[in-house]
Amino acid sequence: MVEESIQKVKRVYVRRHGRPMHQGRMDALETVFPTVQIPKDILQEDGQLAASEFFDGAAVQKLHFEIGFGNGEHLLYVMRENPHDHFIGAEPYMNGMSAFIKSLPVPTPDNIRVHADDALMVLNSLQDASVDVIYILNPDPWPKSRHHKRRIVSEANLDVYARVLKEGGLMVQTTDVDDLAEWMLTKTINSPYFDWTAEHPADWKTAPNGWMSTRYENKGKEAGRSQTYLLYRRNATAVVAKTSVPAVEMPKIRIY
Repeated sequence: MVEESIQKVKRVYVRRHGRPMHQGRMDALETVFPTVQIPKDILQEDGQLAASEFFDGAAVQKLHFEIGFGNGEHLLYVMRENPHDHFIGAEPYMNGMSAFIKSLPVPTPDNIRVHADDALMVLNSLQDASVDVIYILNPDPWPKSRHHKRRIVSEANLDVYARVLKEGGLMVQTTDVDDLAEWMLTKTINSPYFDWTAEHPADWKTAPNGWMSTRYENKGKEAGRSQTYLLYRRNATAVVAKTSVPAVEMPKIRIY
């Protein structure tokens, strides 16, 4: 039985607005966004919310969750590839949110919900073992040492991801920043809840089968940056309360 591990702290540091939006994006936020957004008043962060409650009571067999989906290219792709699954995307940057909303098919699919704020608000509200796949793709590297605590892969956040993932569920992390790749790998494989799937160097330097490279990823490759793909499976270890996990600084793990 997965035990409680709920964190109620501010965990997102991002600009909410950027360049002025085109009218088409503004119209999408006005008309489509209200039909797919998750109402904040149902997010109690108590780990009691069934996934079906996000989708008007519809049965949810497989749930994908993307944290910080940018313009939503990857999320749209996995929606097209898995039309019978359900999807939640969190993106606090409204320019990205508007791009994704504008790109949704017409009529709007009923298997997508979005959250324009901290993804942890939704994850902390979900019941244990609710999610099949979590995507953390090219997150902000926060390169300055004093800002490393802002990185989305941390000991506390990994406890949350482990709690909501089903046993055998998949977590996908990518980055083209070598230091961040080492950070994410070190943090995740030192967590007791995840097993790294890689067996050979090619496994983390080569995109998984069926992968869609986003414009951001391709731009990085054109600039000479190498993308790292880190895949983990949720193992059978039960999540324990954070207070019972000893705070031990683990050695850094290099993969280069």
